[in-house]
Amino acid sequence: MDFENARFNMVEQQIRPWDVLDPKILDLLFHVKREDFVAADKRQLAFVDTELPLPNGGKMLQPKLEARLAQDVAVQPQDKILEVGTGAGYLTALLAKLGRHVYSVEINAATREAAAANLKKAGIGNVTLVEGNGLDGLKEQAPFDVIVVGGSLPVVPETLKAQLAVGGRMIVVVGDLPAMSCKLIKRVSESAFSETNLFETCISRLAKAEAIEPERFVF
Repeated sequence: MDFENARFNMVEQQIRPWDVLDPKILDLLFHVKREDFVAADKRQLAFVDTELPLPNGGKMLQPKLEARLAQDVAVQPQDKILEVGTGAGYLTALLAKLGRHVYSVEINAATREAAAANLKKAGIGNVTLVEGNGLDGLKEQAPFDVIVVGGSLPVVPETLKAQLAVGGRMIVVVGDLPAMSCKLIKRVSESAFSETNLFETCISRLAKAEAIEPERFVF
């Protein structure tokens, strides 16, 4: 398989049409090799416009969504980043290339170990992988300039909002099938937040998301 041609087609046919136009992000997509972050038997599917199942459970997000999350949260070189759900480590790698340091929390030990191997192979060193429930955040390292949630949730988690620095941004997909919204949360002061709906999408639920399910009306 011609990986470079497949990568070019992914960028031109999937990612640019999804309004990912930041030159830094597009350049990263050519330098961080997505095929090295998927299982050996799925390398030829690395550029397909779909979620890919991970060997130990969970799913790898679509390439266009990973790129859009990395772009829209506007990571700066000095930023300290919290990622909720490491998965294969590809989005982790993109964030690490953009910011100062990524703390990534993964609930599945085997998935975390696989991601660690992927990141090491890619030469990414400014990442700390933590095994745990990312919905709790990582209080010992808070506050964070950027928080990225790698799966959908029923509501925006207050625990994570509280770990944003003033001026910090969190990007998270919220809602229920068939309609979910990607939201950008900004902490504008110690007590105030702004919320912007960026785009509509549907992605897999984050592990343990049921813990923050809102009360539902029953008729």
